[in-house]
Amino acid sequence: MQTIQSKILFEKAQNLIPGGVNSPVRAFKSVGGTPIFMQSGRGAYLYDEDGNRYVELINSWGPMILGHANPIIEKAIGEAIAKSFSFGAPTRREVEMAELIISMMPSIEKIRMVNSGTEATMAAIRVARGFTGRNKILKFEGCYHGHADSFLIAAGSGAITTGVPDSAGVTAGVAQDTLTAPFNDFEAVKTLIEANENQIAALILEPVVGNMGCVLPENGFLEKIRKICTEKGIVLIFDEVMTGFRLARGGAQEIFGIKPDLTTLGKIIGGGLPVGAYGGRKEIMDCVSPVGKVYQAGTLSGNPVAMAAGFAMLTHLNENPTIYQDLTKITTQITEGLRKGLDKRGLKYTMNQIGSMFTLFFTDQKVTNLASAKTSDLGLFGKYFHSMLSKGVYLAPSQFESMFVSTAISAEDIRHITEAHEASLTEILG
Repeated sequence: MQTIQSKILFEKAQNLIPGGVNSPVRAFKSVGGTPIFMQSGRGAYLYDEDGNRYVELINSWGPMILGHANPIIEKAIGEAIAKSFSFGAPTRREVEMAELIISMMPSIEKIRMVNSGTEATMAAIRVARGFTGRNKILKFEGCYHGHADSFLIAAGSGAITTGVPDSAGVTAGVAQDTLTAPFNDFEAVKTLIEANENQIAALILEPVVGNMGCVLPENGFLEKIRKICTEKGIVLIFDEVMTGFRLARGGAQEIFGIKPDLTTLGKIIGGGLPVGAYGGRKEIMDCVSPVGKVYQAGTLSGNPVAMAAGFAMLTHLNENPTIYQDLTKITTQITEGLRKGLDKRGLKYTMNQIGSMFTLFFTDQKVTNLASAKTSDLGLFGKYFHSMLSKGVYLAPSQFESMFVSTAISAEDIRHITEAHEASLTEILG
């Protein structure tokens, strides 16, 4: 498989863009080699600048639930563009979109549209602070909530310490207000809350983690989190930028039966276009300007093209709930095919899956948090990634990311993935 144009473009890009990419994971740093520059996508496939075709298992990190360039969404975008690209003024579609999301996700009573998942989580934290009058937040190691300063904090010397900046440019002052705990460790959470009585405004987490690979909450973990947040007056925020409307009509919170106080949403509600939202309990959302004193604004918030795309997709998902059963069936067929090849060779691995999200970890440990995810053999994953890529299967270029499956994947595509997997294992293991 020739990727000459990608190499030429990447060489040029490195002189123009930091690292040659506009988001770090795209640089292939964790797997090595040159990133592939994509030209187009249709259904289950991506096509690169050299004309190579790939079966797609990332789907723009989640939102392409119906596959690339889905005709339903394409039609909605075309109709919206014909009426102009942006107004900076209210539109009917914003109201209809809010009404639809609220009907699908019952924990949301009011919602505010923004432009990205990062913007949504950043605003949600500010609203929680404004509502409670407290300063600190609690987050989990390995849960990614965008690149706002408060979220770029790593754990300190233990689970009950304040964080330290994990990125240059993040101040020590911000770090002092951010507490971190291992995911699935409720005792660490309880200890942190008790040590910071009446100081924590919000606890934010991905109910299903996607940014240390796909990691599920253990039985009872979310229930205990909900209970202690209620008891201590802490705003519970579910970051469903990845899981909202992907795992179920009502997101991960529907699957686990947990009602957060605030929910953040992202690119999925734009059908893949740049968009985000945060919403939740009325009394909390009424703290937001112009009703309340928490300021948040955006010229492109509620962009008519993004709203049209998102409304078309969410309407389709809402009217066809069996899509989620189909997605789970397709994904399970893929993971079962991968398991067979791995088991045949006695290779150590862990496969985490929920619905249409999954991650193959090259470790024999059960992966429940960041520490266990880090026991994976990264060198082996890098070899596997490139071997699969050469056979026309586009995986996430990092061991610590989830795969996202679309309804566009066919039985033939599943066979292609499984056969490429078998060939790759033979290639790298002998």
